[in-house]
Formats: sequence, structure tokens, C-alpha cells
Amino acid sequence: MKNTISYRIADFLKRYPPFSNLLGVQLETLSEEVSIIYKEKGHTIFSIDESAHPQFYVVHKGAVALWNLAEKSVLDICDEGDIFGLRPLMANENYRLTAKTEEETILYAIPIEKFKPYIRENRRVADFLVESFASNTRNPYDKSNRGQLLGDVVPSSTNHSNQLLDLQPVDYSQNIESVSTETTIKTIAQRMTSKRIGAMLIEKDGLPIGIITDKDLRNQIATGEYPITSKAKNIMSSPVITYPTKLTLTQAQMAMMKSNISHLILTKDGTVNTKAVGILSKHDIMLSLGNNPAALVKAVKRSATVEEIKPLRKGVMNLLRGYLDQHIPMALTSKIISELNDVCIKRTVELSLQQMDTKPPTKFAWLAMGSQGRSEQLLHTDQDNALLFEDVPDSEYEQTRGYFLELASLITKGLHTIGYEFCPADMMGSNPKWCQSLSGFKKMTTTWIASPGPEEVLLSSIFFDYSRAYGDKELVTKLSKHIFNTVEKYPIFLSHLGGSALMNPSPTGFFRQFLVEQDGEHKDFFDIKQRALMPLVDAARVLILSKNVPDISNTWERYEKMAELEPNNKELFLACGYATKALLRFRTKQGLLNKDSGRYINLEALNKEEKMKLKRTFKTIKEIQEVINIRFMVSRVR
Repeated sequence: MKNTISYRIADFLKRYPPFSNLLGVQLETLSEEVSIIYKEKGHTIFSIDESAHPQFYVVHKGAVALWNLAEKSVLDICDEGDIFGLRPLMANENYRLTAKTEEETILYAIPIEKFKPYIRENRRVADFLVESFASNTRNPYDKSNRGQLLGDVVPSSTNHSNQLLDLQPVDYSQNIESVSTETTIKTIAQRMTSKRIGAMLIEKDGLPIGIITDKDLRNQIATGEYPITSKAKNIMSSPVITYPTKLTLTQAQMAMMKSNISHLILTKDGTVNTKAVGILSKHDIMLSLGNNPAALVKAVKRSATVEEIKPLRKGVMNLLRGYLDQHIPMALTSKIISELNDVCIKRTVELSLQQMDTKPPTKFAWLAMGSQGRSEQLLHTDQDNALLFEDVPDSEYEQTRGYFLELASLITKGLHTIGYEFCPADMMGSNPKWCQSLSGFKKMTTTWIASPGPEEVLLSSIFFDYSRAYGDKELVTKLSKHIFNTVEKYPIFLSHLGGSALMNPSPTGFFRQFLVEQDGEHKDFFDIKQRALMPLVDAARVLILSKNVPDISNTWERYEKMAELEPNNKELFLACGYATKALLRFRTKQGLLNKDSGRYINLEALNKEEKMKLKRTFKTIKEIQEVINIRFMVSRVR
């Protein structure tokens, strides 16, 4: 008679890779060795630096968060069918992350020694585990979610768009700087600085024996572990890891990940017994993949017309696509893309100024508002901006404003040319309402805060996320201080703003089904912006205003600041930041896939894993909305 429990385990595992690649009899045999583990919410399965367990894990039910405690951030959340804890299987090292249950969870513990034979016998099983471990991708067979190691999706900004990354050769530096083992650290640091390099090769008798990187200088010299007068031999990493010059991008990435290093030494025959002919860094790999924002920045700054910026904006989108394909962290991706967008906006303003007959009559600033102001506008969407200028005497006001309205019209037209649609609600600097002096904006925002109605709250929710894209910083600082001081005088405004943050309740209805649009053009589609992202954005805004913390407009940075200010709620705030990044990544990928804003999602086109990734953010939304409701006594103003 079959073991009913092991049969159920096998039936579950066969639905997910790598177990789906095992033969039925193999899976049944393995399932008899699997242990079932139940953990309550908040239980730590393993901690950073903990000795390796004799098994790795599969989530049967529930969710497990993988934490980088050093950075106080959640790197990933594993749910049904996900595998984690592969380090003892792949690297035989202590854990480098902490795994903690997000809710009640049932795990299947797969004994490593019993599983190893299947790895040796089945190439697809081995490939999946290597790729999953190296790229943190749990489903590389799903084309939309493949990691950078597989190379099935190559960023179109590369020069090798028709090649798989597996076959793409690396472009390494042949300009090698080397010293002897007796060279002082001070001399090495000076040479690295003057040569603008991140690593120094240590040689003996013309052969590579060690390497010193920027990281070694930080960890061993800057910390005081060794004095700067020490010799190279005291801190160098030795022996060096060498490879032949005929190396592919994938092989280089794998080698660096396997040994947790940032540089490879390339020699004539790939061993330490021949002369070094090149050195390869992680930065070199990024350049090989076409991820070179510096080149785009230079090109934008050299643009003589806005028409020249337009194709470069397409390059920014190609860069974004490449970052997503390579699973670059969303915070870094957003920062780079937003800075590139800012460069495009700044150059558009500069070119518009050149078209004006005279110089500006007074100081001014161009403000990016809404998602652009929060550094969260990654796709081509519409404009939200304003022009703020310095106070002038009443007799000069109309003439001054007329100048800036003309300038703003040139800017908004230029932005439209490079890919930003005009705002349907006309919230642009070319509209007199959004082109005002410092006193004018102070008066308008005071009215919103002191007498908040639905329209005033809506306007403030867009305007209060502004950031300076161009112009005078002091003007912007003065406006920000006024807004925060006024909010402090009228705390009732926070209740109204909190009420606005609760206008969109949990994105799921009965039976945890997605709440979709009921009619109109997007009927039966899920509005990820309105139902998932905006509740998190709105909550972060009212929370940061209540703490009187200016100069932070980005949503997850606001949550990170709240986690710092309120340690008791740290876990929730960090979860909100993580959920925001996860949703923004999802929306961006959908937008690139469908060539639109990514706002409305066809749920029928999503696979089970994608739906689960969306749903696991919804609980966080519900929890933060409960906090907003209680903290700002929203029921009193409804």
C-alpha cells in the first residue's frame, strides 16, 4: 500500500521545477525522505551566519521572507512552490540571509544527501538549481521571469542583441597595473586613485599571485585592522582566481557569484602559471551588457535640440528593460532611470531657455510632481509639473509671470516631443495656476491645508510629492518649509489626507479574488495603480507629513524613514517599502511588455506565480490602511 503522505508530497512537488524534471519513480522515492515542517508566523527558519542545515526547503503553504539584516531589507518573499536555503547545497557555506515566516507556513524539507544523486543524473535539475541560486530566480523556465544568466532576454541596448549571453564574449581591460608583495598599501592606494582603477594585481616573477581591491582597502585599512604602511602581502587575496580570455558573460558572472568576488584575472592559459593579460570587473560586465547610463547622460547633455533627446529617451527605456531582465534591485533601477529622466528634463529646460529672447528676470525652479517627483515614473507617462519663481514687486509681477508662462510652454512642448504626454488635467507649468511666485504657491497651499475639501486634498496629493528638476534650490526649500509648518498648524488636514489614502480599500474581494474594473474601456482589467500602488503612496505621504520630515518624496524611502523613526512599527513599514517596489517592478514590466503605462493588467494573461506575487502585497496594504485609519482618526472627517 502506498504511503499516502509521501504520495501527496510527490503530487505537490511534481508541479514545480526542478522536481517536475524528475521521473515519477524518482519523485516517489525522494518524497519518502521529505520532512514536513510547520512554523507559526514570525518564526526564524535559519539566520545569517548560521551553520548550514542538512536540507533545503520548499514552501507548501504560507510565505517566507528572506532578509538581509545588514541592510535591514527584505530581498525576496517565497511562497507556494518556491525553493530557498540552497547555499549548503551549492556552496557549502553558512547562510548569508535570514529566513523568517511571514505567516503560518508549511515547509517540505528536502534532504541534501538524498537529492544529490538526482542532480548528477539530471542536467535540467542541476541547471535549475545553479541558476536559481546564482540569480535568485525561482522559475527560470518562465520566459518573462528568466534571470540574466540564461540570456534568453537580451537588452536591446546591447551590441549583441542577436546573441545569447551564454555565447557573448567579455570585453576585458588589458591595461593591468601590478605591484610586488612588498609595495606599501599607501603606494597602492595612491596608484589606484591616480589610475582610477578599482583593483591592483600583485605579481611575483611576472606571475599573478594576489589582488587588492577597493573593498580590501575599506575593510582592512579604513577599519584600522592594518596600518597604511603595511605591505601588499598582508591584505591581498591569494591565490587569485584566473580564467582564460575566451570567457563568456555568463561564465564570468557565474565565476564571480560562485566565489563571491568582483574581479577575475585573465591569463594566457587560464591558470596562475602564465602571465596575466587582462582583468575583468563586475563593472566591465555591466558595460558589456550595454548598461552604461554615463554614456546616455553625456549624449543628452550634448543634444542641441529636443528632437535629438527623443531617441535617447528610447535608450533609457532599453536600459530599463535590461535592468529588469537582469533583476537589478528596484531601488537602484528606479534611482538610475529617474536620474536619467531628470537629465532629459533638465536639458529640455536649458534648450527652452536658449529659445527665449532674454534671460530669466528672476530666480526660478522647475518642479516635477506626482510619480516623477517621487522618482517612480519609469515608463513614458503624462506630465505633472510646475514653475516656481521668486517674489517680485507687484508692478513687475504680470510681466515676470508672462515670461515664465512663455518659457513653461516651450518646456512642456519640449517634454511632449521627447515622449512625455501632455497632462489631461493640465497640471503643467504652462497653466497659469501652476506657474506662480513663491508667495502665490504659499497662499494656494495654505488654502488647501486650512480648508481641505475633496478637490484640495486631491491637488495636494499630487503637488506635495514634488522635487526640483531644475533651478534654484533655496526657493524650493522655502516652499517645503512653509508646507510642513502649515500642516503642523492645521492637523485636521492630516485626517482628510488620511481619508483620501483609504479611498481604495484592499485590492481583493470575496474569496481573495482581485477587484477588477466593472465597466468602461478597461472592464475586467486590474488597475494596479489605483488599487495597489496608490494606497501605499498615499499612506507614505500622510505619514511623512505627520512627522514633519521634508526632502523625502520617494515612497519606499519615506517608509524606510518611518521605520527609523518608529522602531515598533519597523517591520510593517519595511514591508510597505518592499511591496511598493515589487508593485512598481510588476507595473513597469507589464508596461514594457504591452507598450503602455502598465496601469491596467489583463489577469487572464498572468500565470499563477505572477498572480501570487501580486496578492502577497495586498495584506501589507490592508495593514497600513488600518494604521492610517486609527492614527489620523479618519472616521471623524467622513
